[in-house]
Amino acid sequence: MNPKFRELIYALLGLQVVSSLLALSNGEFLFKSGSAGIGALILLLFSSKKRFGTPDLWMLIGAFVFSIVGDFFLSTRDGDTMRFVYGIFFFLLAHIGYLNYSLYQGKIHWGVTALFCGGYLIFFFTSLYPAISDVVLLWAALAYLFVSCFSLGTAWGIRLSGWAKRWYVFGIVLILFSDTLIAIAEFMANDRWDFLVLPTYYLAHIVITWSIWQRFQSPGAVT
Repeated sequence: MNPKFRELIYALLGLQVVSSLLALSNGEFLFKSGSAGIGALILLLFSSKKRFGTPDLWMLIGAFVFSIVGDFFLSTRDGDTMRFVYGIFFFLLAHIGYLNYSLYQGKIHWGVTALFCGGYLIFFFTSLYPAISDVVLLWAALAYLFVSCFSLGTAWGIRLSGWAKRWYVFGIVLILFSDTLIAIAEFMANDRWDFLVLPTYYLAHIVITWSIWQRFQSPGAVT
């Protein structure tokens, strides 16, 4: 790999971390979108190289872009239920991007998918269903739950070696964890763990981006 290209990627990875820290400290949307936005930029740089430019990278780029749009709706909703629904919708599209990236690199792990779907269905019907009165929001939350679990199941079945897979799975787990805390805070009026929502969300983008970096570290890596 070209040393200058390597240095550029490391600089952008560092900027991704700095942007996340600034977002946590002042809440400006420019910085809040930095973890996903800079991650998308890094993936674009990889895509510009014929050696690394596989179609699945565009699925991740789309996932990061949809995450920014979803975050915008949630950050500006001011109690508007439909903006919350729009936010869920765009985050759902982001999960579809993560899911398709995983399928391009492997196949779904049905055991993990069934385990998490079962667990989250119990959580949905015992905790969320009684707390959500809006029908549109209820169906949006249920759809998001299923896609999230399938996203994790496909991440688990991804055919990448070593840390490239571990970081990617960890990133999807962090997103699912962050989403769960949002659901608990928003629908169950329990914000005890609210302080973990944004750190885990930003960290997810960082480790997913790092997973791609690890994937292409090998001199012969093209998949």
